[in-house]
Amino acid sequence: MTFSVNRKRVTVVGAARSGIAAAELLANRGASVTLTDTRTSVPEAAPLERLGVALEMGGHQEATFSAADLIVLSPGVPPEQPFVQAARRQGIPVIAEIELAYRWLQGRVIAITGTKGKSTTTALTGRILERAGLKVTVGGNIGQPLSAQVPESTPDTFHVVETSSFQLEQIETFHPWIAVMLNFSPDHLDRHPNVESYAAAKARIFENQSSEDWAVINADDPSVLAMAANARARKRLFALHGPISEGTVLERGWIADKSSRGERQLVPVDAIHLLGPHLVNDVMAAATVGLLAGVTSAAMTAAVETFRGLEHAMELVADIGGVRFVNDSKATNIDAALHSIESFDRDLVPIMGGRFKGGDLRLLRAPLKARAKAVVAIGESKPLFREALDGAVPVHEAATFADAIAAAHELARPNGVVLLAPACASFDMFHDYAERGRMFKEEVLKLRTEN
Repeated sequence: MTFSVNRKRVTVVGAARSGIAAAELLANRGASVTLTDTRTSVPEAAPLERLGVALEMGGHQEATFSAADLIVLSPGVPPEQPFVQAARRQGIPVIAEIELAYRWLQGRVIAITGTKGKSTTTALTGRILERAGLKVTVGGNIGQPLSAQVPESTPDTFHVVETSSFQLEQIETFHPWIAVMLNFSPDHLDRHPNVESYAAAKARIFENQSSEDWAVINADDPSVLAMAANARARKRLFALHGPISEGTVLERGWIADKSSRGERQLVPVDAIHLLGPHLVNDVMAAATVGLLAGVTSAAMTAAVETFRGLEHAMELVADIGGVRFVNDSKATNIDAALHSIESFDRDLVPIMGGRFKGGDLRLLRAPLKARAKAVVAIGESKPLFREALDGAVPVHEAATFADAIAAAHELARPNGVVLLAPACASFDMFHDYAERGRMFKEEVLKLRTEN
C-alpha cells in the first residue's frame, strides 16, 4: 500500500535543514503541515508559508502535537520531549525525517553510520559511484536532507545517506540495501541516557535488512562486530589492521578484495591524499561499497585520487612560518580527537574544549604526553581538561577563540602543528562545528596576514 499524507495533519518538529525539507515534501504531497520550533525566528523557513505550511515559532503548543495524525522529528529534537511522549501515548505515529523520506524513495539506499568518519565516507562513496557513471544523490546528516532527494529519486538512483543515531532511533521501515558501520565509541551521552542506548540506536541501521542486502562492517572494532552479529544481511568485512580471511584488506600498498580465490587490487594507497592515517579506514569502507555496486578499480582509484577530504575534517588550513594549522572541528568526541592527535608525531598543540558530551578525557593523557608541547583549552569544559590532563601535558586556558589560536601559534613555534580537535560539541560558543571551523580558518588567515 502506497504511503499517503493527503489531507493528513502533520507536525514537523525542528526547523533546521531536515525539518524544512520534510515540511516542503509533506506540503507538496497534500498534507496540512505545521512546522514548530523553539526559536523565535527561522528566516529559512519563511518561504514555506507560500506552500500553506503553518509556522509555529517561539515554542511548542500542546495542541499542535495532540491534534496531529503524524509527527516527524528533525534529528536535533529529543524524542523524550514531553509533547512528543504525550502524543505517542495517544497512539500518534512519531517518525524520523529519514523514515518519512524513505517511504517515497524509488532508488536503493546506501546508509553509512559510525561514531566518526561518516561524512568523509559518505562523500567519498558518492564520488566513487558517480565516477562509475551511476545516478547518485548524497546527503542525509550532511548536505542535502533525504526529504529533499525524493523528487529526483528514480528506480536506478543510489541514495548515499549519512545516518546519525538521532535519525536511526526513530525509524520503522528504513531499509538500506547496503548498511555501513564504520566504528563505535561513546558519544552523545548528553543526549542518550547511556552508552547502551546510543549503541542500540546505531544498530538499528541493520534492523530492516534482509538476506538480499549487505552489512559492511569494520572487523577491527569488536563493538561493531557485536552490533552486527544478528543482522540478517550478508556480511562484508573490512579491516585495516586485523587479519581476515575474506573482505577488504590493506596488502602490499593496495586496498584489496581478499577471498579464497586470491586478492584483487582495488585502490593503491598512494592515491589517497587525506591528512591522517585513520582516514584510510574510511577509504576502505567506501571502496567496499563501490565493489558491491560493481564499480571498477580504475573508477575507484580515479575518485580517490581527486578527493581531498571534507571541510573541517583534518583540513590543512595554512603554514605560517613553519607552523601548520589543521582544522578538525568535526572531532566532537574523545575518540575522534584521539585519532586526530595520533596523526602527528611531535610538537603538537591541540586546541580542545567546548560543551562536553561525556566520556573519559583521561584517555587523552598518554597520546598527548607523547606528542604535544601543550594543550590550549577553550569553552565551558576548560576545568575538565585541566583536571584530566594535569601532570601529562601543560594546559593553557584561553578566554576567546582568537586568544586560543594566537597562544597555540606561539607554543607551536618554530615548526609544530596547531590542531583544532575539540573533543567537544561547539554549542557553548558557536552555532555548530562548521561555524567553529570557519572561525578557526578566518583567525588563522588573519594571523598569516599579520605575520
